Amino acid sequence: MGRHVVLGKGPVGTATAQLLAERGHEVVVLSRSGGVSTDAVAHRAVDAADAGALTTAVGAADVLYNAINPPRYDRWTRDWPPIAAAVLSAAERTGLLVVMGSLYGYGRPDGPITAGSPLAATDVKGRLKARMWSDALAARAAGRVRVTEARASDFVGPTVPAPQSHVVRQLATLRAGRRAWVIGDPDARHSWTYLPDVAATLVALGADPQAEGRAWLVPSGAPRSQREVLTDLAAAMGSRPARVSGIPWPVLRALGVVDSQMRELVAIRHQWDADFVMDGSETTAVLGLRATPWEDVVRATAQAGTTAGNRASAPSTGRPAA
Repeated sequence: MGRHVVLGKGPVGTATAQLLAERGHEVVVLSRSGGVSTDAVAHRAVDAADAGALTTAVGAADVLYNAINPPRYDRWTRDWPPIAAAVLSAAERTGLLVVMGSLYGYGRPDGPITAGSPLAATDVKGRLKARMWSDALAARAAGRVRVTEARASDFVGPTVPAPQSHVVRQLATLRAGRRAWVIGDPDARHSWTYLPDVAATLVALGADPQAEGRAWLVPSGAPRSQREVLTDLAAAMGSRPARVSGIPWPVLRALGVVDSQMRELVAIRHQWDADFVMDGSETTAVLGLRATPWEDVVRATAQAGTTAGNRASAPSTGRPAA
């Protein structure tokens, strides 16, 4: 068992820390606000953009996991560079850096995305993510770090916060039987990644020496359109059949005039107006990881939506919860 340090306590960092603790490792989670430590996981507060403070907090970890994700697209060019540089500096004292990546760097694909597909993004966010990986590989080539990266598509699962998932944010709408308005073409095929599979992949990369030095795609189920996904979830929740429509792009572009976050979303419309599919079969073949069956993903996600609905409709006692 070793000392594993997780940067970030969002859904990915939390799931990864929990899985590491279950496997008997010493686990420390570092985040800006810190947290409440338990016997299984220690929490510490640190500014990840402060290279000195971060290096001290990380210490001599066996594995360092970067699960940080600045929440606002429109701040990525400001927030990510100092964080990425600080993480690389801190990783020089660790055995291995495992990065939680994304598919942004690939840009608009001309077929299924594999780990070896070219990083050909033309939008700001995609070029930034591609440069971060290039910088990590340059540090590796210079002998500064050992590094690997997991890349996933859009998250789904019961522990993903609604604002961070195009699927989870629709659960309340489905539960109420209302029309779901989605980004892009409702019938374009899309890959969805189950959050527990993300954590399992990160932990596996931290434990397998052959994974170092390259990127891997998190195994994800067969692609499904947003209409198919929401139809599956509505059925699992016992709601009326899902009614799904796409928000017209001119509407979103108009909103982007006054909302910089929406403007950044429009910049990656290629992920939503055409098929956006990833192929993680190599990860399965080499590392033995498999995607959770889609039926189980739907059941767990729908159950969370149903539970939330039951809590919302429960009569009030007039007293605060204990």
